[in-house]
Amino acid sequence: MKNILARRARYSTPAILFHWVIFLLVALAYLAIEVRGPKGSASRAFWMNAHECAGALVLVLSVLRVAWRTVSRVPDPVPQPALLRWLAKLTHAVLYVFIVAQPLLGIMTINMGGHPVTLDWVGWSFTLFGPDKAMARTVKELHGLLGNTFYFVIGLHALGALYHHFVKRDGLLRRMSF
Repeated sequence: MKNILARRARYSTPAILFHWVIFLLVALAYLAIEVRGPKGSASRAFWMNAHECAGALVLVLSVLRVAWRTVSRVPDPVPQPALLRWLAKLTHAVLYVFIVAQPLLGIMTINMGGHPVTLDWVGWSFTLFGPDKAMARTVKELHGLLGNTFYFVIGLHALGALYHHFVKRDGLLRRMSF
């Protein structure tokens, strides 16, 4: 039964690409918001645009990822205790909600503040939601709260993968690698 998962199917190449590109874009969005600089500075404008571009791309790729997930095959589940299986499913479900909801909340914040989302790097500008300054403040707070909460959820997901790789040594992490 040595390294049983090494013999099991891996995720498809598109699923792996979606996973890691979304990971990198989420990391960029977090980095950008942490280093953005003071209001009115060129640094802030640059990093806020990077944050918005990363978020918009996460939204587009997450929709494609969810669509791909509905039509593609996934590897066999990992044999593990029911509690860990349930926790893994919950964490993945919450991550999927995050990669769709968080960019939408960001877009809502900008649009409800009376501005289009402007993605300078790709030359796009768009508005999906009408202005509502009072609601924009609430949505912005929710966007920030959800972003802070997801440091924990992302960390839990990473710790689970590392646990399987270094403690259980069951090959789980290799299923999502090239």
